[in-house]
Amino acid sequence: AAYSITHAPLIVKDKVIVGVGGGEYGIRGFIAAFDARTGKEVWRFYTIPGPGEPGHETWQACPSGSSTSPGSASYCDPEAWKHGGGSVWMTGSYDAALNLTYWGVGNAGPDWNSDQRPGDNLYTDSVVALDADTGRLKWHFQFTPHDTYDYDSVQVPVLVDMNWIKLMLWGNRNGYFYALDRETGRFLLGKPFVKVNWSSGLDERGRPIQTPQPPGSPTWPGNQGGTNWYPPSYSPRTGLIYISAWEDYASIFQKVPMTYTEGRNFGGGGFAAVGPVPNAPGLPLLRRGPINNWTSTAGKGAVLAIDPKTGDRKWKFELNDVTDSGLLTTASDLVFTGGREGYFHALDARTGALLWKTNLGGQIVAGPMTYQVDGKQYVATVSGMSLVAFALRDQ
Repeated sequence: AAYSITHAPLIVKDKVIVGVGGGEYGIRGFIAAFDARTGKEVWRFYTIPGPGEPGHETWQACPSGSSTSPGSASYCDPEAWKHGGGSVWMTGSYDAALNLTYWGVGNAGPDWNSDQRPGDNLYTDSVVALDADTGRLKWHFQFTPHDTYDYDSVQVPVLVDMNWIKLMLWGNRNGYFYALDRETGRFLLGKPFVKVNWSSGLDERGRPIQTPQPPGSPTWPGNQGGTNWYPPSYSPRTGLIYISAWEDYASIFQKVPMTYTEGRNFGGGGFAAVGPVPNAPGLPLLRRGPINNWTSTAGKGAVLAIDPKTGDRKWKFELNDVTDSGLLTTASDLVFTGGREGYFHALDARTGALLWKTNLGGQIVAGPMTYQVDGKQYVATVSGMSLVAFALRDQ
């Protein structure tokens, strides 16, 4: 099977916990814990439940009128769960008081042809809360049931205690910001932080009211989402969560019948921008196609400050290009971030005002970090193939 690993392991007590990637290749995803001393597997949780396991009923039987013949235009896979995806891109989080570890789960397979896998397809596009000792599922919350956009839910779970509630904050790739009770998984709040038209809103349980767009029409946010794998940051001083976002970004999704072949891509379609429409800017040919040809401006990146109590945006710092950089907040009310254009920024965490920037000459795709040596604080980031560190000048 085409398994891979794209994140650092999480160490909890005497266990090393890790998930697997490979959702685009028809894997059956899982999270596993290993004894840190011996390497022996202690427990395994499949992100795609099999027969008899809770959630398997969400991989529904093929409807009447569909075909089980691979290659047919109406093909439906009667055993879709066996290669249903559910990869884990990013390291999870851990709450020691609850002894729960939280992991975001990626898209179902095939990515874009959801006709082949009827049902909600748990636990794809979800966060799962697992007992760290046993791997037993405590609760789950699915952000995008029956995902047909490759939206995933692989963002870093941000754990915050606020007003005596143990919260989980989540800026999701599907364009919605969420607040959950991390003890029970109860939905508390959900609100778009970028333009969204694949859904008209969320119901009282947080389930999206899906509004699929007509074939050939743009869907917001596009394939890369309103945000993606890059880590956000929360500041207990400001009470705000900061998210790297893609704005004004849409895709036209396409689906084709796809037969599973071990080790081969299992996308079932793709995404594109067909245009440009009148008055849209000309864009160079990119590896993934144009970012966005459907609005009067090209898709752009931004740092967003969001109040987790309301989901409201407090400020926005706009970037010249879409961003893949994570965020860092400090006790001195600074926000550090980078971008594809090579600038490293320091922002005022309360207002979003630009305080300082420098061009490092290469794309900044990593999250910044800070550390102290001999009483002196440093801020570091990766630009291109270089690691760059900064500190204040000695007085």
